[in-house]
Formats: sequence, structure tokens, C-alpha cells
Amino acid sequence: MQQITTDLAAQHAELRAVLTDLRPEQWDAPSRCPGWSVADVVLHLAQADEVAVASARGNIDAGARAAGWDLDALHSGRHSMDALADLAVQSQRGAAPDALLARWSDVADAVVETLGAMDPKEQVPWVVGTLPARTLATTRLAECWIHTGDIAPAVGVEQPFSERMWHIARLAWRTIPYAFSQAGQELTGPVAVVLTTPEGRTWTFADPDPVTTVTGDAMTFCQVAARRIPGDESGLTATGPDAEAVLDLVRTFA
Repeated sequence: MQQITTDLAAQHAELRAVLTDLRPEQWDAPSRCPGWSVADVVLHLAQADEVAVASARGNIDAGARAAGWDLDALHSGRHSMDALADLAVQSQRGAAPDALLARWSDVADAVVETLGAMDPKEQVPWVVGTLPARTLATTRLAECWIHTGDIAPAVGVEQPFSERMWHIARLAWRTIPYAFSQAGQELTGPVAVVLTTPEGRTWTFADPDPVTTVTGDAMTFCQVAARRIPGDESGLTATGPDAEAVLDLVRTFA
């Protein structure tokens, strides 16, 4: 648990460094998330982290209400997760940049502290079902990394490669069966993912006897799983019976 929460804190530090010296007009710049400014993205991260902390402390419903998340609408099918997040941002946007940065920064620290004190296998309620505490920490890392990338181009910053992306790539690989089930599709068999880092190291994620294999650049794979690059335009190579579907469906979030 220590490694994932250490890397989560490092991702927070990367985003905090980007945000700290922004000019007021940069907070209003359009992010890569359609319809959201840089400030909106930071607000969304704060809201999601507040729900995560509340859940880990045993009160996800109160945390969701405070964050503007209508979980009843999500569970009943009246809202998708994207709609829920957008409505929550709309309901709470407008804070001054300093206040917004402080809100996110404080709860980001609380996520690290709260999850870091938990048994990594302890089940924590989340928006759909439950997750082990370690997996919840990994999803928080993935979301912070994704949204750091959504903010960076808007403020003239290049997002660097980091070894902590290993957690994100592994999460994407592990959730391939979930992604298929959500799409109403069935995997033919196990999938292997073999990725290369900028320094030439290889990350391999595989169950025994894979029938489909994805290979390519590690950061690109994470961006495909973040739904920021279409799989068929990514330059990743996939072979096997589920090759096309894996590149289309792989994800790091619900």
C-alpha cells in the first residue's frame, strides 16, 4: 500500500506544481475535457477525492452529497457517470482559484493519508460496487494523471513520462474483462500487454496462455486507456482474436 500511496502523492505533487503559479486567466482556459475549464477539472478532482475519502471513512453517501454527486440518479440509470460529474461541477463552480486549489490540495493529502492507513485488501464502496483500498488508490492515481494531462496543454506545460504510470497500465490491463462486460462483449481468452518505456524498459502484464497481445509505447497505452487517444489511431500493435476490441474498449475508469 505504501508504494501506491507514495506514487499517488507524487502525482498530486506534479499537478500541484502546474497549478500553483497559474495566472487567473489560465484557470479559465479550456481544458481537453469538452465544456470544462482548467478550474472545472480541478473542481472535479476535488469532488471525486472528497467522495473517496468519505467512502474510506465509512460514509460515501454524505461525501457524495457534499460533493454534489447524485448517486441515486446514477444507480437508477437517470444519469451516466459523465452526466453526474458534469452536473456536480456545474453546481459548485465559481470559487476563486486560491480557494479551489486549497480545496483540492487538502483533500488530495487526505486521500493519501486515509487510504495509506488501510489494509490494501479492505473493500471500500465506490460509485458502482466496492473496490479494494489499493485499487481505489490506483484509480485515484489514474484519474489525477489523466486530468493533469487534460490541464497541461491549456497552460503550456508538457506532461512528462513517469514510472508511476506502471500502476495505470496495470489497472487498464486488469480491467479489460470488466470493459468487455460493460460493452456487452465477451473475451475470447486472456490478453497480454507488453509496453516499452522511453528509457527502453519493458513492462509486461499477462495471464498464462494469452490469445491476444497488445504491444507499444507505455504512455500511449495509458492515454488510450484514458480515452484520450483512439486505439486505432494510437500506433499500438494488437494481434489475436480480440485485438481490435481491446484497443477500442480498454479503460481505467467506469
